[in-house]
Amino acid sequence: MLEPLEDTSIRGMFGGAGVFCHGVMIALLSGESLYFKVDDQNRSDYEAEGCKPFDYTTKNGKRGLMSYFEAPDYLYDDSEEMVEWARKALDAALRAQSAKTKPKKRKKQS
Repeated sequence: MLEPLEDTSIRGMFGGAGVFCHGVMIALLSGESLYFKVDDQNRSDYEAEGCKPFDYTTKNGKRGLMSYFEAPDYLYDDSEEMVEWARKALDAALRAQSAKTKPKKRKKQS
C-alpha cells in the first residue's frame, strides 16, 4: 500500500519491523498493528481517531512510550488515505531527524 512513496524498505527490529522511507523510519510493525511516526504537528490526527500510542515494558518493568501511534483501521481499506497518513509520518520523521542534526549554538565566552 505504501509503494507510491518510493524508496521504502522494511527491516526487522524490536521484535517487529521498521518501515523506512528515504532512509528514515516512518512506521513500526508490531504484531498485527501498524504504528506511524508522530510529532506535535500530526499527533492530534491520531488522537481524534482514538488511536493509541505504541508502548512497551522496559527491562526494569516501567512503561515506555515512543513517538508512534497506531494507524486508524479504515486506512487498510483506502490506499490513498494510507499513503497520505504515511506522507505525514515521513514529514514527522524528517522533522525529528532535522532537530537531531541541528548544530548546537556555542555559548559566548566573556
